[in-house]
Amino acid sequence: MADPLSQIVELLHPRAVFTKGISGAGRWAVRYGDFGHPSFAVVVEGSCRLAVDGEEPLVLEAGDFVLLPRTPGFTMGGFEPATPVRIDPNAAAADGDAEIRHGRQDGPPDVRLLGGYFVFGGDEQGLLVSLLPGQVHARGIPRLSMLVALLVEEASEARSGGTLVRSRLVEILLVEALRFNETEDAPPGLLRGLGDARLAPAIRRMHQDPGRGWTMAELAREAALSRSAFFTRFLRQVGTPPMEYLLVWRMALAKDLLRRDIGIAEVAERVGYGSASTFSTAFSRHVGAPPGQYARSTSGRPKIAGRRPRLGRRTADRAS
Repeated sequence: MADPLSQIVELLHPRAVFTKGISGAGRWAVRYGDFGHPSFAVVVEGSCRLAVDGEEPLVLEAGDFVLLPRTPGFTMGGFEPATPVRIDPNAAAADGDAEIRHGRQDGPPDVRLLGGYFVFGGDEQGLLVSLLPGQVHARGIPRLSMLVALLVEEASEARSGGTLVRSRLVEILLVEALRFNETEDAPPGLLRGLGDARLAPAIRRMHQDPGRGWTMAELAREAALSRSAFFTRFLRQVGTPPMEYLLVWRMALAKDLLRRDIGIAEVAERVGYGSASTFSTAFSRHVGAPPGQYARSTSGRPKIAGRRPRLGRRTADRAS
């Protein structure tokens, strides 16, 4: 059976580009503006507060791991009242890997974190953002802390094979962080869907065989539900209708195949379209450019700016 999380992470081609130590002591608070790149942090020691725009505030403790798929604005600080110091995240990212100290500059810190961000080699960041909650918080998972420590070590040393090791570590880091949030208590999205015992088989089948001409009735049978119950449950748990989810996944796969110079007719067959012309029409409507033009625009380039996947529009029996 297919593993949707692994497939999505592999499709994104993540690579670490920045890691940094962060510490704070005494009365302190900082306010970061919207950044856009996925970011992560692990608390090495101590504790602090984190309030991400649009999300529930968190108290972070030693060993906690936080993943922000889009990294909107957020405020971080100690437990004493303080006026936040505004920080431009782009300028902070360009400052190198020296540790940042907030608040009192002398003496031991009240909290120490390792943080960083990464970009994707593909252009499917919107896929990750659309399918995951705004913040992923994991507690009591030592292996995540170990992975971040290894990533920081690799980023700080110019060793042979470092690029490959860093990219693989980030892939594992993403999967580990996400797999522990596959629960029905997660916010609507892929993780909540995979945590639903009825929906998970249908989602995995869509990922395993995207070229099949799936209908709502067939997917409902995979979930052992009626069509109407399956549609309602999928929409509630995943946040988008099932056929729209399938369409988004097919188009993400199609873009990846086109970037690898695979012919349009073969791509159409692999992602479930009976003809190249039908696929071209659907692709153009979804992406905003014909597949041939898209392939030429991405030739030789590791990443292009693409439209965020449009969710929640199609409710028909077939994704097209």
